[in-house]
Amino acid sequence: MEQKSRASNQGDHQYRQRIRDLLAQTPLFSELPVEQLDPLVRGTRKVRAQRGEIIFHRGDPCVGFHTVIFGQVKLVYVSAVGVERVVRLIGPGDSFGEALMFLEKDYIITAEALCDTLLLHVAREALFDRLDRDPRLARRMLVSLSRRLFMLMGDVGAYTMRSGQQRLIGYLFREARGRFGEPFRVEVTKGVIASRLNLTPEHFSRMLRELSERHLIRVRGREFTILDPEGLQAVHG
Repeated sequence: MEQKSRASNQGDHQYRQRIRDLLAQTPLFSELPVEQLDPLVRGTRKVRAQRGEIIFHRGDPCVGFHTVIFGQVKLVYVSAVGVERVVRLIGPGDSFGEALMFLEKDYIITAEALCDTLLLHVAREALFDRLDRDPRLARRMLVSLSRRLFMLMGDVGAYTMRSGQQRLIGYLFREARGRFGEPFRVEVTKGVIASRLNLTPEHFSRMLRELSERHLIRVRGREFTILDPEGLQAVHG
């Protein structure tokens, strides 16, 4: 019995150490001293999700926030008639759910894994206790939320002031990151990209075809190449 107890304690210690190491890799907690991560570790659990698995549904209670270690998650809003709109794509190092956690509101969107994904879920009480003790962490979280709000305002501006073609070209330039003339791969389907840009799949495919026929881009599956950045920028306006 004593031997089993020691093995269990050792396993618990290794699990907590692994959680601490994972937390230390995230941008939000990377600058915290290791000993200050321990209170957070007790309120953190690993969440593994396979491709297509729902992490939470709209209406579920939000009792903490998630951060992605590896993989990708899409946050989607589903209308009453079943139309799905991708609100945000979450990759490694990014987090989501903080605003609703602070407001103590239920989730208003659904989160789905786009591939095999590992996340950490940090409980609200554990985070609040740490924020009360560390103004620097509170400031980092405010910066993160403010940056997200700024991006959201940019999205709203794009949807209301730019055409679908302009939104698509802007997306391609962002994803290319200056790699003109060489292929770059996106890790999500064209349907997800279309939804994120507030486009129907048919409209999205038609614009890709038109840009390809004008030799401005090349599309092969999930690989895109910007062949003529100056010409593409001229179309973008």
